[in-house]
Amino acid sequence: MEFSYLPDPEPYRKCLTLARLGEPFVLATIIEAEGSTPQVAGSSAIVTAAGLAGGTVGGGRVEAETVAAAQTALKRGRSKLLSFDLANDYSDEADAVCGGRMRILIDAAPSAHRAAFESLLSTVSRRGRGMLATFIEGKTSGVERRWFAASARSGFPGDIPWIRYPDEIGAGMAALKPIVFRKAEDRLYLEPHFPAARLAIAGAGHVGRAVARQGKLLGFETIVIDDRPELANGDRIPEADRFIVGDIAGSLTRLPLGREAFIVLVTRGHRHDAEALRACIRRRSAYLGMIGSGRKIALMRDDFMAKGWATPAQWARVHAPIGLPIGSKTVEEIAVSIAAELVAVRRGIIHVK
Repeated sequence: MEFSYLPDPEPYRKCLTLARLGEPFVLATIIEAEGSTPQVAGSSAIVTAAGLAGGTVGGGRVEAETVAAAQTALKRGRSKLLSFDLANDYSDEADAVCGGRMRILIDAAPSAHRAAFESLLSTVSRRGRGMLATFIEGKTSGVERRWFAASARSGFPGDIPWIRYPDEIGAGMAALKPIVFRKAEDRLYLEPHFPAARLAIAGAGHVGRAVARQGKLLGFETIVIDDRPELANGDRIPEADRFIVGDIAGSLTRLPLGREAFIVLVTRGHRHDAEALRACIRRRSAYLGMIGSGRKIALMRDDFMAKGWATPAQWARVHAPIGLPIGSKTVEEIAVSIAAELVAVRRGIIHVK
């Protein structure tokens, strides 16, 4: 499964924090991005009177001008749409030669949408999904936001005001990426949100701990599995979201992991790796990788084929030896190589068979 767009709820969490503190701020969001641009639609930045307070819309000139426009909007209390054409503007700044076009919404009063942001965060925290609908009125950009949670029975609702094409809304949501509809000068920006992909790490040793750290940085919901409670705990691995202490293979068998899950097998030995692999090799996960030398992998493959534990097609989906070949030697380097492979699969650079 390719994740071309990854929703980031953190800007909305930051918005709620600033709203509770009573600090004035502006929310800048890329609602349209065409061609090569420094950031994608859905990327947001929070701006206060002091400057950029969180997030990004791409850095460089785009971000500098966005921050300046946001601070003006903060003073005037008026939202606006900001457009960038990067196709014919060459300079020393990296984003000036991207060659794309961007449109950024400068929302001067995001505190007015606290209820929508709270509902978004509440839904996603329960591993639900939905879409944030932002209504933008004309060039003067009056802004209204609503959160629509999806239900398993009906999917995304089709009762959004003044949109005549609910099928297109459904298609946009199925594509799992932001989409904009226009009616005259008005716009409707739909931003889907869904739970973070799960990263199940079998093994809480040195490599498992380092991979959990990388997984946190990459936005995964990280689950660490091991039968040693002295290793699989929050004091030792604070970056993990959840721990399962018990038999590794049995825990993997019982753990509900969907097609979007990433599974990393870095246990403490050949036998444990083999047992863990048997528990999940027949599952259709987004990624399944196992640590080990080339010789170990070859021997294990022969064993799995001889005993009928996997088909050749199922084995071909296993990334083993795990990680991209970057010449890694240390634990942290190995974790970086694994993380790089996770990103390559998540972004569709490496395709899972």
